[in-house]
Amino acid sequence: MSALVWTAKDTADWLTGLDERLEIVEVPQDPLSDPRLGEVKVLIPPLMRNAADEAFNLTSLLARAKSLEYVQALSAGVDNIAHAVPEGVLLCSVRGAYDELMAELLLTGILTIYKEIPHYVRVQEERTWAPSQVRVVQGKTVLYVGYGSIAQCLERYLEPFKVRTLKVARTKRGDVASLDELPELLPQADIVVLLTPLTDETRGLVNADFLARMKPGSLLVNGARGACVDTDALIAATRERDIQAFLDVTDPEPLPPEHPLWRAPGVFITPHIGSFTADNQARCFHVVRENLTTWINGGRPKNRVEHGY
Repeated sequence: MSALVWTAKDTADWLTGLDERLEIVEVPQDPLSDPRLGEVKVLIPPLMRNAADEAFNLTSLLARAKSLEYVQALSAGVDNIAHAVPEGVLLCSVRGAYDELMAELLLTGILTIYKEIPHYVRVQEERTWAPSQVRVVQGKTVLYVGYGSIAQCLERYLEPFKVRTLKVARTKRGDVASLDELPELLPQADIVVLLTPLTDETRGLVNADFLARMKPGSLLVNGARGACVDTDALIAATRERDIQAFLDVTDPEPLPPEHPLWRAPGVFITPHIGSFTADNQARCFHVVRENLTTWINGGRPKNRVEHGY
């Protein structure tokens, strides 16, 4: 068996020396007109972060790649790819590649809010000595909404703080509750960490009712997708119920300069930097190389996407 692999621009070097049966070629500049499009067995598309990436017409490309068997995403979330992958074509993510990066950022976000770091940044710029009372994470209750590998990593990082942990996932298992049990768990949590994939079920999950069930003054941490949160409802909750938030993702994204979320009280935003590190490609392509090797040998690649994630 031999296979033509089209990989995103500037990524072929990460796949050198992989397997002689894999012909690695970077996606041509005009892929829809390329005569070899019909031969492509594996596609590794670029990261589809925002509307600017629509120049890469993934839907048309996948529809015309008649020999396509396997799409390998370069991200842990596949909400911007899954809809375009034809039925019968394998889709895999790199879930797990960024667990430590994301968990570190989310832990930083929690401590940033609890220790009033935004306040101290402002007063340092003003050269003002202005103490403000801070909070302790120790002993708080943390609710994970979306208990996957990132949540498990963050849970380990929070163990020294002796927090109480509540867990929710799409389906109930062991000590992990189902989404149906969220209403009774939300009022117990001091910190709610959102790590769900973006699906029809989770779009707008954090709405006015969700936020009304959270404790006044509690903290929402979003490391999932911006569209999992109703932005207007969150802004209202920050003003009416003192809900605070650390957001690495927003809706819309990028967030326009005039958007009121920037000025919402108790909100700290980072611009989708969870995996934005110098070694992120090395982490990502470690998974990609392993999956391609498994696939070409007839095995079952990991992180297969089913039911949208």
